[in-house]
Amino acid sequence: MSNKEDLALMAHLMRRAGFGANREELEALVAKGYDAVVDELVDPPADRHGGQAELLLRYYPGCLLPGGNPVMGQANWLYNMVSTDKPLEEKMALFWHHVFATGNSKLDNCDQMLTQIDMFREKGMGNYRELLMELSTNPAMIYWLDNNENHRDAVNENWGRELLELFSMGVSNYTEVDVREASRAFTGWTIQPKLPRQPYGRYPWHFSYREEDHDFGEKTFLGQTGNFNGEDIIDIVVQEPATARFICRHLYNFFVADEPQVPAWTIEPARDEEALVMMCNVFEESGYEIGEVIRFMLKSEFFKNARYSKIKSPAEVVASTIKMVGIYQFPDPGLAKICREPGYMGQDILDPPSVEGWHTGSEWINSGSLLARINFVADSVTRTDQPGMRSIIGNIQAENATTPEELLNACLDYMGFLELSAETRAQLSEHANAGGNLDWSDGEGAATRIGEMMALISATTEYQFA
Repeated sequence: MSNKEDLALMAHLMRRAGFGANREELEALVAKGYDAVVDELVDPPADRHGGQAELLLRYYPGCLLPGGNPVMGQANWLYNMVSTDKPLEEKMALFWHHVFATGNSKLDNCDQMLTQIDMFREKGMGNYRELLMELSTNPAMIYWLDNNENHRDAVNENWGRELLELFSMGVSNYTEVDVREASRAFTGWTIQPKLPRQPYGRYPWHFSYREEDHDFGEKTFLGQTGNFNGEDIIDIVVQEPATARFICRHLYNFFVADEPQVPAWTIEPARDEEALVMMCNVFEESGYEIGEVIRFMLKSEFFKNARYSKIKSPAEVVASTIKMVGIYQFPDPGLAKICREPGYMGQDILDPPSVEGWHTGSEWINSGSLLARINFVADSVTRTDQPGMRSIIGNIQAENATTPEELLNACLDYMGFLELSAETRAQLSEHANAGGNLDWSDGEGAATRIGEMMALISATTEYQFA
């Protein structure tokens, strides 16, 4: 059996680079070694299949092509989160969905949203220039930011502005002239007209470059002048030091520790400037390879020492809880209900509130969302007949946990090797002591006490952090 510190570190890695792992998985991962696991996360072996959406398609065809209804699209993605054996790939898709926020509220085409998520899975740990090129030709993004309305003689600046402000450099690193010139360079980048929905239903969008609608005039962008097309704009943007800093700060905020909200980055210093500089160096020296930045970050001491320094997003709360209690390992109609839970907590996946994405960190928490988080986890862990809970209970019994303190410590470990403040521990210990020792001769009674203790832990401040 692995020592507790190794298991706790691996649990930290799998919370951040995936959606958690059970004890058996953690034991197997620790046996491989930390650095080897990171390398496998970044470069999965060829036999890894990723999520199992194909099973959803087999049993519930509507889950894969849900048309305008986002619910089954959300069910599809949540199932991928909990079934994938490429957890970092799925976590990166969630990361890019936040940075390149695109919403079904405008698209009314959830199948196009899922196609975009597929693109994030495929390109999300690759070259950043290539990712921006894919994004620039992605029909969902083109429609979301109106580049289909960007014409040679009637420039629409929406895509050009957000490319610079939210997708690469960040505010204060360009001028209004740069926005205009970038937008001119992307004229003619559009989508093919869609066939009418009736009588055969929806048809997918496809990218179309219309040369006759492109502005071939000379443009001056970020101090460079030429007959630029969209590809030239992206080439210039990725070479800007501001881009390295902006993207690496996003990665730090998502994977390492909560930063101030993005609009404050021009006035608020980075939480760890030294770490950010090192990540930027890797980004630039690798030729803008996101995977290399991720590999460096996950192996760094600043990452290893950042346990419980970021508040879990709603998607993380729901997916990690499902994995912990061992439900929805196969397609089930219940996914259509449970996939809405992140939305109740403030993160309606596939439908962010704006192109800015979600505000993270402490803004995940308010009186309503906190109650939804606690209730969801507490309801899940008190269902002690679920496969994951049966496994946890069996392991605690095998460890011969009997005293109230042993009960509390075991539950904390199986919920992620959670660290408590002295005040929180005292309150939970008081409750555990009130029930006396665990009576393993009463199997269901012992199971109920474990579920109740885990439910109480889920209501603590500490459990809201990853």
